[in-house]
Amino acid sequence: MLAGLTLGVGVSIALTATALAQAKIQIGCTATSDCASAMVAVDEGIFRKHGLDVEMTPIAINSNIPAAILSNSIQVGGPTSTVFLQAVDGGLDLVAIAGASVMNPTSNTAIAAFVRNGITIKDPKDFTGKKVGAPGLNAFLHVLFVKWLVEKGVDPRSVNFVEVTFPTMADIIKSGGVDAVLTAEPFVTRMSNAGLGSVGARYGAELGRTDPIIFYAASRDWAEKNAANVKKFREAIAEAAVIVNSDPEKASASIAKFTKQPLDLVKATPPNQSEPNLKPQNLSWWIEVMSSQKMLQSKLDTAKLVLN
Repeated sequence: MLAGLTLGVGVSIALTATALAQAKIQIGCTATSDCASAMVAVDEGIFRKHGLDVEMTPIAINSNIPAAILSNSIQVGGPTSTVFLQAVDGGLDLVAIAGASVMNPTSNTAIAAFVRNGITIKDPKDFTGKKVGAPGLNAFLHVLFVKWLVEKGVDPRSVNFVEVTFPTMADIIKSGGVDAVLTAEPFVTRMSNAGLGSVGARYGAELGRTDPIIFYAASRDWAEKNAANVKKFREAIAEAAVIVNSDPEKASASIAKFTKQPLDLVKATPPNQSEPNLKPQNLSWWIEVMSSQKMLQSKLDTAKLVLN
């Protein structure tokens, strides 16, 4: 009995030590497939294997992520490149710690300006005077659309942009609250199947870029104080990225679980390409585009934006 008691106490101590060793991290992302590597790492126990206790928190609008990081309601967030750069330009001391998703031909085709019934868009200039909903002003889809408008000779100031979250797009399109929304799959297919309208422009495909969409960021203070955990985080994300890019079944299951989208709908669209390796020069094009749109006031040093 004494031996059994001693063994039980030993097991209990070991389990307690393991629990204490697990670093607790909250990751905040919007309801898209861009953070699929983190979703898979949670569901497949990859974070846990690397000694991290991770939970994912849904964030309605991407532009809210930097503030959530700074308030410590989340330790790691998945801001779009544009939201991150504008936050840093505004004085927030954030740093990218790992890559999440990048643009490629598949993901670019999935991006669209979806137009409600009763509105006809045959040419980029037809967006003039229209009310267009974006899932975060100055976020990825919005900045890309403005870049597309400029390349097509349309003044972006002639378009009335408002913020609309991904989950509410179908309802606001149906009600006529906006004329169009800047969105991506699986929301395009979902709204099309519901007969709410049609695609007005595949502006992502027309731009044809291969730059980062979303990456994982943290406050510089937290990242530097948790260097060992950042290393574990990167290793877990790299392992999960392989699954995202090679196993659509597992990736779709995790995306559907986090985004609360029907699994069949998620399966119909491949997740955005997961790319865990992020280099400072990968942000150069975004800085150029945002500077041309007068979204940045300072000259950002890409070397300081990505944690070594």
